[in-house]
Amino acid sequence: MKVAYTGWTWIHGDPDTAKKQLEQSFKECKFLGYDTVENFAFIRDYYKDDPGELKKLCADCGVELVNLYGHFDFDVEGSLKRSMEQVDFLSEIGGKWFNCQNGGFGDNGPSERPTNPEMLDKTCEIANRLGEYAKKKGITVCFHPHYGTCVFSQSDIDYFAAHTNPEYVSFCFDTAHTTLAGIDPAAIIRQYGDRVAYMHLKDVDTYALSKAEGPAKMGTFRALGHGTVDFPAVKAALEEIGYDGVLCVELDRPEVCNFHSAEVSRIYLRDVLGL
Repeated sequence: MKVAYTGWTWIHGDPDTAKKQLEQSFKECKFLGYDTVENFAFIRDYYKDDPGELKKLCADCGVELVNLYGHFDFDVEGSLKRSMEQVDFLSEIGGKWFNCQNGGFGDNGPSERPTNPEMLDKTCEIANRLGEYAKKKGITVCFHPHYGTCVFSQSDIDYFAAHTNPEYVSFCFDTAHTTLAGIDPAAIIRQYGDRVAYMHLKDVDTYALSKAEGPAKMGTFRALGHGTVDFPAVKAALEEIGYDGVLCVELDRPEVCNFHSAEVSRIYLRDVLGL
């Protein structure tokens, strides 16, 4: 298995500043021992006129950008158009995986809701059609169940899995979001083993989680080893299903700064998981 780090948390501000911050994320990740990186699909906006500029930046920094991460809403055709353009760009820069998630309910209602087939059917349609399109370009679509969206709970995931084509749609499970859903990450990996194509790793402070409500629950995410997720069990489950892909560390809200959190997680990966 190969370790990676996601760099979207470095990026803020206008396009020129964002491009410099992206370069900084590549250099810091490489320094820490992450040869593989991912980022949000919005970086296409900075390089769509010259994808070669981004390819050269990756080469100069010594990193491989293998994954872009996009978001759907409930506008099927609009989501497909945007996502297909992002997949086209990913293909041009030599990426291999496209992570995607539903972007959320968009109505200021509660973040956690019962399984909603009407919403899920739209998300499944987008994923199926995008997955078929991406496969022709050599890219695997990996759907990411996520807190605050219509694909979060066990029943949401099961419905989504039953209504998407395994030939076109795989999963990226996230150890923190599954924990927030009350799901054992190792168990969901075993359940959907043949559909796991990518992984996100982040830890959870479950004491803080027990006190948090609503979106504040995502503020309980931590660098690896600073929470209670059983990562050796996660690694064992991945080995059991024969997974030999990317383990990408992500931390939405770095505890000190991006570099520090990436360093803490890299030490844990090396010293505890032997990666």
